[in-house]
Amino acid sequence: MADERPLGSRIRRVLAGNLLGAMITGAYFNHIDPRATEIGGPSSLRSLPLFTLGFLVVAAIVYAVGRPWFRPLAAPGDPPSALARRRALLVPYVLAGLTLGGWVLAGVLWGVVWPLLAGTFTPTRSARLVFGITGIGGLVTTAFVFFVGEYRWRSVLPTFFPDGDVSAVRGTPRLGVRLRLLVVFLFVGLVPLSLLGVLSYTRATELLTADRAAAERIVGGLVPVILFIVAVGVAAAIGLSTFVASSVATPLAEVEHAMAEVEHGNLDQRCTLVANDEIGAVAEGFNRMVVGLRERERIKETFGKYVTPEIRDEILAGRVALEGQVVEATILFSDLRDFTPWVESTDPREVLRDLNAYFTEMARAITGQGGLVLQFIGDEIEAVFGAPVAAADHAARAVRAAIDMRARLAAWNGAREREGKRRFRHGIGIHTGTVLAGNVGSADRLSYALVGDSVNLASRIQDLTKDAGVDILVSGTTRARLDGGPPLEPFPAVRVRGRSAEVEVYRLA
Repeated sequence: MADERPLGSRIRRVLAGNLLGAMITGAYFNHIDPRATEIGGPSSLRSLPLFTLGFLVVAAIVYAVGRPWFRPLAAPGDPPSALARRRALLVPYVLAGLTLGGWVLAGVLWGVVWPLLAGTFTPTRSARLVFGITGIGGLVTTAFVFFVGEYRWRSVLPTFFPDGDVSAVRGTPRLGVRLRLLVVFLFVGLVPLSLLGVLSYTRATELLTADRAAAERIVGGLVPVILFIVAVGVAAAIGLSTFVASSVATPLAEVEHAMAEVEHGNLDQRCTLVANDEIGAVAEGFNRMVVGLRERERIKETFGKYVTPEIRDEILAGRVALEGQVVEATILFSDLRDFTPWVESTDPREVLRDLNAYFTEMARAITGQGGLVLQFIGDEIEAVFGAPVAAADHAARAVRAAIDMRARLAAWNGAREREGKRRFRHGIGIHTGTVLAGNVGSADRLSYALVGDSVNLASRIQDLTKDAGVDILVSGTTRARLDGGPPLEPFPAVRVRGRSAEVEVYRLA
C-alpha cells in the first residue's frame, strides 16, 4: 500500500540528509585539509555550527526553487495526470540534481566569491576549497540523497501507476542495476582514495617547511587520520552496498514469491512497481503475464462449460485432432415431449428458466459419463460419446448417461410437482456408428460437429420413442457394443424415415 503522507514532508526529510554532507565537509577541513581554510578560505568552514547554518541557508534556497516542480505530485488527480506520472519517475533524479546544485552553489560561494571579496583568492586555494565542498561533501551527499530518496519514493510510486504501466511513460531516465552498482563501487573506492591522496599531499607540503619536532607531530598525526578514513570508508562501503543490494534483492524476492504462488495456481498475485529499471520491467512483465494467465484461465473455464474438463484439457493440450477424422462413436439425441403447447401457454421468461434448468440436469448426466454436448436445438439435445476424445466403452457410456438422464428428470419432476408445475417428458435415442467428426463452419465461426448417416439414424431412433411410447431406445449396433449392462428389451424391427432397410432397436427397461 502506498504511503499517503504529504509529499512535502518526504522531500524535507530527504533534503535533511544534506546535514550529513555538512558534517563530512566540516570533518574534511578540520582533519584532512585544514590549511585550505587557514590560508584564504572563510574561517566558518572550520566551525561546524557556522558552516551548517550557512549550508542550511543554501539548502533552503534550493528547496524554494525546487518546490514548484513538485507541486503536481501533491495533487496527481484521479487518475493521475500524464504530467504527474512523468514527474513521479523523475523525483529521485530531481532531488539529486537539486542537492548537487546546492553543493555547487556552496562551492562557488565559499571557494570563489568569498575569497574574491576578502582579497585572498588564488586558483590553488579556491580549487582546494571547491574540491572539499563540492567534490567531497557534494558528491557523497548527492549519492546518498538519490539512493535514499529513491528507496523512500518506492512506497509512493504505485499511487501514480496503479496499473503498473511505467513503460507507457517515454523519455524518462533509467538507472539500470549495473550502472547503479557501478556508481556505488566508484564512490566506495574513489572517495577514500581521494581523501588519502589529499591527506598525503597536504601533509607532505607541511613537511617541507617543518622542523624535526613538527615533522614528528605531523607524521604521528597521520596514523589516526588514516585509520579514521579507512574505518569510515569500510563502514560506508558496507552500508551503501547493503542498502543498494537490498534495493535490488527485496523487489526480486517479491517477484520470486509471487512466481511461487502462481506456480501453485494462485493467479491473484501482483508485484508492486518499485522502480523504472530492469527490476521494474521484470515486475511489469510479471504482472502482464499474470493478467494473460488469468485471461487464459477464464477462457479455459468458459470452454469447460461446453465440454468436460477431461475433453477440454485434451483439446488444449493438442492431443485431439479437430480438422476432421472418421471415427466410431455413439450419438445420443434427446427431445422434450409436448414442448410447443407448453411454450404457447407459458410466460417466455418461465420457459427459458425451466428449459435452462432442464438442460443443466441433462448436460450433467452426459458430461458425467465423458460425453460431449454438441448443441441444444430448441428443446433437443445432441451429444456424442467417443469423440473428440476416444473411449473404448463409448456405447456403455451413452447408455449409462441415458439412465442418469431418466433418473435426474424424475427427481426434477418431483420438485416441480411440489411447486405445482407440470411434469416434463422426454425421449432418448442412441445409436453407434461411423461419423466424420471435426470443426464445421465459416472462416469466422466454427463448431465441433458430426457428419454422417449414423447421426441421422440416431435422430430417427429418438423420433421412434414418440410412437413406441417409451423414453429410451437403443439401436442394435449400440447393443452389440455393450458388454453386459442394463437389460434391453427387443422391439420389432422398424423402418425409419430416410432408410429403406429396417432398423433393429431395443427398449431400455
